[in-house]
Amino acid sequence: MDSPYRIGRWRHCLLLLALAGLVGLTPARAEKPALGFIVGYKAAVDELRRDETDRGPWADRREREHAAWQRAAKRSRERTQALGRSLGLPMAGVGEAGRAALIRLQRPMQGPELEDAMRRLRLHPDVEWVEPNVLEGRLAIPNDTRWADQWHLREPGLTMGNFQPAALNMPAAWDISTGATGAVRVAVVDTGVRFSHPDLAGRLLGGHDFVSELAVANDGNGRDNDPSDPGDWVDAGDLANPLFGACDLGDSSWHGTFIAGQIAALSNNGSGVAGLNWDARVVPVRVAGKCGALVSDLLDGARWAAGLPVAGVPSNPYPARVVNLSFGGSTACTAAYQSMVDDLRAAGALLVVAAGNQATALQRPADCSGVMAVASVRRDGAKADYSSFGPNVALSAPGGSCNLPDCDDRFTYTLANGGGSLLLSTDNAGTQGPGADTYGYKQGTSFSAPQAAGVASLMLTLNPSLTPTALIERMQLGARAHTAYTGVACSAFNNTTCDCTTSTCGAGLLDAERALQLATGPAAVIAPVGGVLPGAQITLDGRGSLAQVGRSIQSYRWTLESGPTGLSIPNDTQALTGLQLPASVEGRWVFRLTVQDDLGAQGSDLVLATAARPPSSGGGGGGGGALGAWWGLGLWAWVLALASRRQRR
Repeated sequence: MDSPYRIGRWRHCLLLLALAGLVGLTPARAEKPALGFIVGYKAAVDELRRDETDRGPWADRREREHAAWQRAAKRSRERTQALGRSLGLPMAGVGEAGRAALIRLQRPMQGPELEDAMRRLRLHPDVEWVEPNVLEGRLAIPNDTRWADQWHLREPGLTMGNFQPAALNMPAAWDISTGATGAVRVAVVDTGVRFSHPDLAGRLLGGHDFVSELAVANDGNGRDNDPSDPGDWVDAGDLANPLFGACDLGDSSWHGTFIAGQIAALSNNGSGVAGLNWDARVVPVRVAGKCGALVSDLLDGARWAAGLPVAGVPSNPYPARVVNLSFGGSTACTAAYQSMVDDLRAAGALLVVAAGNQATALQRPADCSGVMAVASVRRDGAKADYSSFGPNVALSAPGGSCNLPDCDDRFTYTLANGGGSLLLSTDNAGTQGPGADTYGYKQGTSFSAPQAAGVASLMLTLNPSLTPTALIERMQLGARAHTAYTGVACSAFNNTTCDCTTSTCGAGLLDAERALQLATGPAAVIAPVGGVLPGAQITLDGRGSLAQVGRSIQSYRWTLESGPTGLSIPNDTQALTGLQLPASVEGRWVFRLTVQDDLGAQGSDLVLATAARPPSSGGGGGGGGALGAWWGLGLWAWVLALASRRQRR
């Protein structure tokens, strides 16, 4: 979707009407036209089942798989061609959609005609299931010069001027690893990319265009080896095409370019924005154009991204270990989707998906088994008003949330109109075709998912043996607890801005540092100390430290890393200890906690204690009082603004 759908204060009324059976009184969204059918055959006749496509000599695994798939696809197409002819369907061709058969239609079909054709397909004795091939919408809405605007990557903060409890904690993670050149590839299955963007120079590798429908492709051809994004705008003239009858008017999104920059923009180069993985390579896989992505194109593109064979397409020379997919959301997970997810997991690829922007229960692919679904939170950690949610969410990450009443009506955000609460990445200025390469602000779960994908790629840099399941489990294990600032827990009746729980928004807030520690060993987690008076008794608390699944922490060791004077730490082998700072010394003390698990793996982290006397209140020290008064006024203004915002939503 081009932008999150906000229902605001009327959402509860509409929900009550639905429960009363009065939904028919509200305007219905136009039904999506089908461009074909995705058909699942029964096992006895399914040429694309695994025991068929895995046949052949074992000399070269990838050659064997590709050749076996081509043979099986040929047999499947012959069967599908005969099926379509026997039912009198107006076929334009046949093919595959993931591990299912595909019937392409000569023209879009909808309404009673579509229902009748699907009924006849389902009744055929060879057919197990069938679904329409419809367009799926996108789920959108260092020393780099724009680093200051990337709040979501910074350290989690709770102070005025640094209030971002949901931030990813990337600086601490980068102290562990910024990536390794070419070590990990991340596929972005999306709208394609702008290869000309200077912050993506050298970061894009290979790729393919899987958009098969010419009107959707918008580049004058079908599938080819050029995943460039020509723009995906929809104007009034497009709406006259039955294919786009259910689409929204909108400018080009440059959705894939934005996501590619989030993951792997050139970093620490004194220009632009920072990516999560400074050395990753992005494999751009274009599956979407005007109005979204056909299910068949999306399924094929995701398979190819992970190195799996697709008939009629050369093998992917750069298979990805992490695949980001920020499209979907029209219905519950289907057999075609689940089969694609299963194939990617079997290939060792983690599929990271957006939870969706409907503020409802999860839909495909986020509700499929085995995906890593990521929900969106605001800067304060509350669920973003647009984010979908549910028990299949793995965890949450920042997605941005504009705090102005007319944000939904804007496409171009700036710091002046609410962009400071959104996410910043690589973008393009063109409203239709490509314009100047630039940077832009966006919001949506589409842009929460790439943050998990980027962190996963850093984890794989440290430990390439991690499986998709291990990546998800360790990121969940290291997640920080959800915040509770709105006072209202998320539920079916409270589905806009609300407090996340582990049953609605996953294990917690994505923490990059903890995730990277857990990639190779345990994670040392220390409660903050902060600012204290000289001579204060401080507590060093590492009881929140975490071990990997199936392991346990066996030892703790506290040491003084730096400080204005030497200090002795009593009980320095305990998870919880304390000490007294010198009474007459101001300064910063840095303590390190090192933990070791039962297999000898170690993890460590630092905590800062700053001792300072309060400013004098007399003899020229009046400025401190003035600062306190202004700080108090600012705090009350912030509280009143929050209250006003909650009333407005």
